[in-house]
Amino acid sequence: MFHIQDSLYLDERDLTFTMIRAQGAGGQNVNKVSSAVHLRFDVRASGLPPEVQDAVCAVSDHRISKEGVIVIKSQSFRSQEKNRVEAIERLLGMLRSALEVDKPRRATKPTRSSQRRRIQRKVQHGEVKRLRGRVQGD
Repeated sequence: MFHIQDSLYLDERDLTFTMIRAQGAGGQNVNKVSSAVHLRFDVRASGLPPEVQDAVCAVSDHRISKEGVIVIKSQSFRSQEKNRVEAIERLLGMLRSALEVDKPRRATKPTRSSQRRRIQRKVQHGEVKRLRGRVQGD
């Protein structure tokens, strides 16, 4: 069980791992060893509460398919186990960020002094630009 939030846990049995060969440059060993990891997590088939499933599926992320399957590829390390741990951490981070509730924005008015400073800066900037113009001869 992996801890997501307060009393929300992710069951390890809901995760599917596929070991693949890592892409990119490497030595002679890279063509023989499957050290990269594909983690698949079906949100809809998981044991998460329905409201959590909806929140995760509503996130606009290229790693989430239309059917609600999250696919994470990890190939940063040479060790299969380290890549597996990294993929799990990235999945948990993704789930946590999907469940964060944004603080509502409270509309405020600018103060009179800040409005005055803004106008003074605009006037000063306009004066600088005016002085860059063509010099008038007598």
